[in-house]
Amino acid sequence: MPIDIVTKPEQEISSSEIRLKVNPLTLSFCDEFEHLEDRFHHHYFKANLTVLRIIHVIAILFYGLTGIPENILFPEALPVLWAIRYCAVIPIFFIGLGFSFTRYYEKCWYLISAIYILATGCGFILMIILGPKPQIYAYYVGIIICLFFGYTFARERFLHATIAGCSLVAIYFLSSVFIVDTPPKILLFNMMYMFIANFLGMIICCSIEYTARRDFILVHLYKDEKEKVAAANRDLEERVNTRTMDLTQTNQRLKEEIKAHRIAQQQKEELEASLSRAQKMESLGTMAGGVAHDLNNILTGVVSYPDLLLTDVPKDSSFRDALLTIKNSGEKAAAIVQDLLTLARRGVAISTVVNLNSIIEDYFKSPEFLKLQSFHPNVEYKIDLSCDLKNIMGSGIHLSKAIMNLVSNAAESMPSGGTIEVTTKNVEINSPISGYEDTRYGSYNLVTVSDTGVGIAMEEMDRIFEPFYTKKVMGRSGTGLGMAVVWGTVHDHNGYIEIKSKLGKGSTFMLYLPKTDRQQSGAKESISLKQIHGNGESILVVDDVNEQRDIARQILTKLGYSVTTTSSGEDAVNYMRQHTADLVILDMIMDPGIDGLETYRQILEYHPMQKAIVASGFSETSRVEEMLQLGAGEYVRKPYTLEKIGMAVKSALDN
Repeated sequence: MPIDIVTKPEQEISSSEIRLKVNPLTLSFCDEFEHLEDRFHHHYFKANLTVLRIIHVIAILFYGLTGIPENILFPEALPVLWAIRYCAVIPIFFIGLGFSFTRYYEKCWYLISAIYILATGCGFILMIILGPKPQIYAYYVGIIICLFFGYTFARERFLHATIAGCSLVAIYFLSSVFIVDTPPKILLFNMMYMFIANFLGMIICCSIEYTARRDFILVHLYKDEKEKVAAANRDLEERVNTRTMDLTQTNQRLKEEIKAHRIAQQQKEELEASLSRAQKMESLGTMAGGVAHDLNNILTGVVSYPDLLLTDVPKDSSFRDALLTIKNSGEKAAAIVQDLLTLARRGVAISTVVNLNSIIEDYFKSPEFLKLQSFHPNVEYKIDLSCDLKNIMGSGIHLSKAIMNLVSNAAESMPSGGTIEVTTKNVEINSPISGYEDTRYGSYNLVTVSDTGVGIAMEEMDRIFEPFYTKKVMGRSGTGLGMAVVWGTVHDHNGYIEIKSKLGKGSTFMLYLPKTDRQQSGAKESISLKQIHGNGESILVVDDVNEQRDIARQILTKLGYSVTTTSSGEDAVNYMRQHTADLVILDMIMDPGIDGLETYRQILEYHPMQKAIVASGFSETSRVEEMLQLGAGEYVRKPYTLEKIGMAVKSALDN
C-alpha cells in the first residue's frame, strides 16, 4: 500500500506524519512504492557493510573464546566439542568474512546471515547431542545467544531471520526428543526460554527492519519529492525571466530555437534511418542464418568426404588433385557461409585475446592480398601501426575478413590507381559517435582504412552495409556481402563504424573496437593424425540428417573409434537407457523432436557424468552455451574435417 504524506507550508515532514504501508509478513513495500524494494536493500547493505564485517570478527571471538572453558568442564569430550566449534562453525565465519570483500556478497548476504544463525545454533545442538550429559543440556543457552545475535546484530532481514530462527528451535526440539532423549522437565524448561527468546528476537528484528525502511523513505523518497519541488521552482523562475526579456532577445532566442529544432529533426531522421537500417540488417540476417545452417549441412559432404578419401588415396594417384579441388571448392563455399553467419550476427563463435596489428600484418602477407595486388598494380599501400596497441577480445578470423573486405573495396574504388593507408592506434571515446544513439565510453582500438578513390555518394551511404548491395560484378569481384560482413563483425565485437567520404576525394572507414588488458596466450602446436587417433572408445552420434551421421561415422571409424548412430534425440535417449558410450556427439538443431540440449539433459538423468560435444551447422547460441555449462566438452561447427572433429573428440575424452 502507498505511503500517505501530509505536507504543511514551510515545514519539514516528520516521521509521525508518514504512515508506512508494508506487507505484514515480509515487510516489503506495497503498491506504487514496490519498485523501491531493490533500492532499499542496496542502501541497507551499504549502510551496514562495515558493521557486518565487525560482526564476523565478534562472532569468531565469541564462538572461539567460549570454547576455552570446555577444556576444564568437559575434558573427556573436548575433541568432539572443539571439532564442532573450531573445525566447522568458526571456518564458516572466516569464509563469510572473506566473501564479504567480494562484489557477490551483496546478492546473498541475507542468506549468508541466515546460514550463520543455523550454523552456530546447530553447532550447539551437535554439542548437546555428542557432549556429556546432563551438564551439556545447559548449552541451549548458546542457542538463545545465537538467536539474539542473528535477530539483532546481524542486520538480517526479518523474513530470513524468522525462518532461520524458527527452524533452529524446531531442530533443537526434534533433536532433543528423538536423538538426545532429553528429560521432559529439562526439555520443557529449555523450550520455554528458547521460544520466548525466539519470539522476542522476531519482534526486535521486525522493529529494526521496519525502522530502517521508514528512515529510507524519509531520506530518499522525501528527498526526491523536495528535488521535484525545487526543480519546478527553478523552471518557474526561468520562465518568468524568459518572459521579461526584451523583444530583440526574444526574437534572437526564437531564431536559435528554430535552428535547434532543425538540428534535432535532422538528428531524429538520422537515428530513424539508422534504426531502419539495423532492423533491415537483422531481418536479412535471420534469413541468412537459416540459409547458412542448411548450406553447412549440405557442404559437409563436399568438405568431409574428400578429406576422408584423401587419407586412403596414394600421393601419386590421379584422383588426388580432383579430390583436393573438390575439398578446396567446398571450403571456399564454407567461407561464404561464414560470411552469411557473420551477416546474421551469429558468426563470432570464438572470442580470444587478439592483437589487431598482428591480424593486419598477417593479411598483408597473405595470398589473398598478393592476389589483390596483382589485380590492382597501380595501387600503393601504406601501413602505420601503433607500437603499443592494446589487445582486444574477438575472433581473429572474422576481424581479418573485415580488414580484407575494407582493403579490397578501397582498391576497387581506385581503377586508375591511388593510395590505401591502414593505421591503428589507442583512443579514448568520451563523446557520442556519429550514427549511434548510445555510445559506451572507454578505451578502444581505432583501425582506419583510407583511400583516395572515387568516394561514396550521400544517397549510397545508407545502403553500403546492406547485404548484396554492390556495384561490383557478381561472381567476379565480390558476392555483395563484404561490407555487410564488416558491419556484422564490428557489431558482434561491441564496436562502432564511422565513415567519412567525399566524391572524387576518397573514403575513410574508422573501426572502434573495445580494448582489453588481457594478454595473448602462446601459439598452438600443430596436431598430427596420430595424436588424435582413438583406442576403440565407444561414441554415439546423434543427427537428424542421414548424410551427417554417415560422414561422422566414417571419420570416427577411420580414427579408431567404435561408432553408433541415431537419427533423433528420442532414439538417443532410449539407446542410452540400455547402453553406455564414452562420448556422445549431439547435433544442436533436430527437427522434428527434441534438440541437442534437451537430449543431453535427459541422457544426464541416466549417466550424470556423460561426456559430450556439440555439433551444429548454424552457430553458437544461448542453448549451446547452456549445454556447455551442463558439462559438454566443446562446440564443433559443421562441415566436419578430419582434424577438427578428431581434436574435439580427443580433447573431450581426455578431460
